[in-house]
Amino acid sequence: MTQKPAGDIKTLLKKFLNPMPENAPVKNDVSGPLSVPDVIAPPSIEVDFDHLKIGDRYFRTLFVAGYPRFVSANWLEPLISFNHTLDIAMYVYPTKSEEVLESIKRKVGEMEATIQSDFKRGKVIEPSVQVALEDALALQQELAKGAERFFQFGLYVTIPAVSKEDLNRTTKQVEATLASLLIVTKKTILQAEEGFKTTLPMGWDRIMVTRNMDTTSLATTFPFTTSELTANEGVLYGINEGNDSLIIFDRFTLENANTVVFGKSGAGKSYTIKLEIMRNLMFGTEVIVIDPENEYEALTQSLGGEYIRFHFGTNTKINPFDLALLRTGGESELNQKILSLHGFFRVVMGELTPTEDATLDRALILTYKQKGITPEVSSQRREPPLVEDLYKTLIGMEDQISRGLADRIEKFVKGSLVGIFDSQTNVEIKNPLTVFSIRDLEEEIRPIAMYLILDYIWTKIRKNIKRRILVVDEAWYMMKYPDSAGFLYSIAKRARKYYLGVTTISQDVEDFLATDLGKAIIQNSSLQILLKQSAAAIDKVADVFYLSEGEKHLLLSADVGEGLFFAGPAHAAIRVIASPEEHTVATTKPQELEAKRREAAAAPKAATIQTNVPIAVVKSAAPSPVRAMPPVVPKTQPAAQPGPRPSPASVPRPIFRVESVNGKP
Repeated sequence: MTQKPAGDIKTLLKKFLNPMPENAPVKNDVSGPLSVPDVIAPPSIEVDFDHLKIGDRYFRTLFVAGYPRFVSANWLEPLISFNHTLDIAMYVYPTKSEEVLESIKRKVGEMEATIQSDFKRGKVIEPSVQVALEDALALQQELAKGAERFFQFGLYVTIPAVSKEDLNRTTKQVEATLASLLIVTKKTILQAEEGFKTTLPMGWDRIMVTRNMDTTSLATTFPFTTSELTANEGVLYGINEGNDSLIIFDRFTLENANTVVFGKSGAGKSYTIKLEIMRNLMFGTEVIVIDPENEYEALTQSLGGEYIRFHFGTNTKINPFDLALLRTGGESELNQKILSLHGFFRVVMGELTPTEDATLDRALILTYKQKGITPEVSSQRREPPLVEDLYKTLIGMEDQISRGLADRIEKFVKGSLVGIFDSQTNVEIKNPLTVFSIRDLEEEIRPIAMYLILDYIWTKIRKNIKRRILVVDEAWYMMKYPDSAGFLYSIAKRARKYYLGVTTISQDVEDFLATDLGKAIIQNSSLQILLKQSAAAIDKVADVFYLSEGEKHLLLSADVGEGLFFAGPAHAAIRVIASPEEHTVATTKPQELEAKRREAAAAPKAATIQTNVPIAVVKSAAPSPVRAMPPVVPKTQPAAQPGPRPSPASVPRPIFRVESVNGKP
């Protein structure tokens, strides 16, 4: 063993404890847990001429430089309710009344001197100066009495966006909205960072662009807006999640009575509409439903409605050529029916070339003519032709195109689908609740059946105008074909003229929103209900309905029967509620339906109770212990039917209650 010098030992220990070379650069130690600022800090901040880019989002701040001369209470409501996320900051600075009075006194003296000078010179006194003097004197008097105080008011708006194009587009919309209120706005040029900080929740005004206001003027700027949707008349839709108020609304008071309902499977779409149907029937509203999945069978039976089934071998028939229900209007009615048949047969046959379409038109006219039906009104009362007659007409035209069209409809005349649409109509809508079921039809036939039934209903509605609701469940069947989608859109667009509200329900949101016609139906629906959405569809839904991030999260995490309720410009989070009686009728949960079947098998059949409208309500076997609250009723109620006064035991309870909810849908 050799002994090392002390210096060598020191060097060896140094290399062992610190293996890095002596000339290596020394780095700061950044190990350890992240601080809170490190976690919330954005990855980058770019300050531009008039906007900021923080991470992957853009921000631009506007400040208000000019205000209108006269305002009313809540005049900033269009800005507060703007259909895009905005960060709005209002700064209010109290001012000493003594300083303001001194300033007003000086201004009053200047204006009086100007007026006297113009008067002595024989000049016409400026009206603006005279008005300003009168305002100043009135304000001076109010301040002196202590009835008013003076403030400096600053208003700033920061606009967030996901892209530069979106930022510019939204900025123009905000500027246009404020310009309609006679408000002059400016961008924070070269002060983008200061503007952004001004609208942060820190109470730090970095811009300091203010306007003097008295107490009365300042009070009008406070955002007294609410999402409360409680009307004096209407039906109960649910509970406002924001303030626990009732959402009571009459869809027929809006610019149109159409409704769209979107939600994933099991979100409570049909449940919600069943409740609306029951409550609208109490107002004497006639309800017609197209039911692809037998969702409304139990409801129809419970309320004494008519349930019409379409399937192979059924005696229920609707003739596509039927003219019997059309109003007597001459040539336009026959032409209108032929145009409707063009759409129907395009759904049946598929896409047609212009030549095929022209051939079909000639064949339709000839088919009616062979039955003696012409544009003359008297001839339109004759028995209409059938699909078989059109088939024979096409065969008789003896050309290749006609033969090809005949081959496409042959299966409805001689083939596997014979008898479904090839008979005279034997259906009539007489019940306040009429449901058409197409569940037992094959998948490929459903869109055709829905088109045919919708055409029949539309003809009936135009003949006799009254308050009606038409429910089209699983409307995505109609949206699969341009002609059926266009027909549904035309009905939604024209429904208001016939006192009709169209309710469109769909769970396949992406297919519905993928077409311009689907979006047009949404735009023509003043009432919109969004229930729980899937993660795959939420972005498209958010784009169409201008949802905020919070509203998107609400729809993703919503429970059954929860979502967003839009009524015109107002909207709120909703929780659908039902009374025990309503829940029993409306539920479609398999376990609850099975329990009902077992209970019905074990107990005697419940009696049917007649209400003041021609529908029946199922009375519960055991009375509910909760206090019942009667529903909101219209101004004019239908007259009661004459007859003996019922005993107290037979009087039906109200259709819905506000208290004590029997679980969720």
